[in-house]
Amino acid sequence: MNNTHLPKILAIDTSCDDTSVAILEGDKVLSSIVSSQNDIHREWGGVVPSLAKRAHQEYIQPCIQIALKRAKIKNIKQLQAIAVTYGPGLAPSLEVGIFQAKQLSLENNLPLIPVNHMAGHLMAARAVKELEFPLLALLVSGGHTELVYVSEAGDYKIVGETRDDAVGEAYDKVGRVMGLPYPAGRIIDELAHEGQDIYDFPRAMIKEDNLEFSFSGLKSAFINLYHNARQKGETISNVDLSASFQACVLDILMAKTKKALEKYPVKTLVVAGGVAANQGLQERLAAEITDVEVIIPPLRLCGDNAGMIALAAVS
Repeated sequence: MNNTHLPKILAIDTSCDDTSVAILEGDKVLSSIVSSQNDIHREWGGVVPSLAKRAHQEYIQPCIQIALKRAKIKNIKQLQAIAVTYGPGLAPSLEVGIFQAKQLSLENNLPLIPVNHMAGHLMAARAVKELEFPLLALLVSGGHTELVYVSEAGDYKIVGETRDDAVGEAYDKVGRVMGLPYPAGRIIDELAHEGQDIYDFPRAMIKEDNLEFSFSGLKSAFINLYHNARQKGETISNVDLSASFQACVLDILMAKTKKALEKYPVKTLVVAGGVAANQGLQERLAAEITDVEVIIPPLRLCGDNAGMIALAAVS
């Protein structure tokens, strides 16, 4: 097929604290630009919505121009559509991307394709291979922890989700307690591989016959243990704390995922979202999920990015 006839889409994602723009041609991501705000939010230990919005407003135009240049698109009128994340996410952040996408759509008479952010995470797996349905997805990120049954492209049914904190949020909160820089997930993962699981943290709802998650009890138990030790003048190891925390998290995620696979027999499990990059999780999946194909998007498409929004827009 002549590539010049393949549809080209510009996608925008400003769902949280990363400004991202991507260009998709057919099923190929020609360019994907991500401008991180980690340095802005690090001193606050988490995302500040007003600061995130201001940064998106500053970065969105440069990201668009760089994405077009890297994709060798000289004129936006060469595109066939504009895609944008409409939610879920931080409202002030989403507003920036939606406004910009609407403006590009109107000015250039291009169709506007709204995309659910979590569908984007899921469909990022299309960068690995074309997906076969039905499938099950474990979506794990800073804002979400969900098990989703997908009967066909575009038909998403949430069959389990967190009742409180998302798993990525729990990582960042305990990381803040340990004095780790934001975002803390990757650092805790690295420390966990060096430590021992010596602290008995609660595995909430792990034995219950449902597909719901809960991480608030774990977070509270972690914080209480840490502060009690500090008050008593006891030495406590961030390495072992990380190992115990991560072991607990992964036990919960694996238990619920296995139950979901029993209730919804499929041949494919997609694991996506920022926490899908966690090496400990990938190791557990490889060791314990052997009767279905496990697909994890490449690292560049695990975190928030517009490439996944583009892939979802054409699914």
